[in-house]
Amino acid sequence: MSERAPTPAVALSALLDPARLMVAGALVGTSRSTSDIAEYTGLDREGVLRALGDLRQAGLVEHDGDSYTLPTDRLHRLATAAAEADVPMDPSIGFGMTDDERGVLARFFQGRTLAEIPSNRAKRLVVLERLALEFDLGRRYPERAVDDVLAAFHPDCPALRRYLVDEGFLDRADGQYWRSGGRLDHASG
Repeated sequence: MSERAPTPAVALSALLDPARLMVAGALVGTSRSTSDIAEYTGLDREGVLRALGDLRQAGLVEHDGDSYTLPTDRLHRLATAAAEADVPMDPSIGFGMTDDERGVLARFFQGRTLAEIPSNRAKRLVVLERLALEFDLGRRYPERAVDDVLAAFHPDCPALRRYLVDEGFLDRADGQYWRSGGRLDHASG
C-alpha cells in the first residue's frame, strides 16, 4: 500500500495529541486491530478510530485489512530528515547585534541552539558576547545557575563558562559568577 510520506513537522504535529501518541506507541513494532489498540491504550473505540484517522492522514500509520501498523523505518527517515533540516537562527538571538555579528551568530546558531562553539577566537567572542547578555548585571550566580543558563544553548557548559571567564565576560570568586563584560543589554549594539 502506498501511503504518503509525512514531513517531520507534520509527523510531530500529529503526535502532539496524547491519544494519538498512545495509539502510535501501541503500533510501534507491531500490527494491531482497532479493538487491540483500544485494549492496549485504554481508549474507547471512537477515540482510537479518531486517532488512527488523524495518524493515517499525517502519513504515519498504514492500514491493511483489519490491522494498523506504524512502520519504524518511516520513523527513522523522519528522524534523519529532522536532524538534517537547516534550522535558521532564532531572530531574537541577533537582536541588538550589528549586521556582521548577526552573520556570525547565524553561522553557529540553529534556532536558539548553539550548534558549534567557534574555534576562531574573533567569532567565538561574538558568540560569547551574545551569551553574556543572558546574565543580569550586578547579580551573582552559583556555578549551577550559570550552567543552567548555558545548557539552554549548548551541552558543553564547562567550556562555555571557562571561555566566558577567560575572555572577561564573567568573573568568578568563591563559587560565584557575575557578569563583568560585554554590552549592557541587547539594544546597545
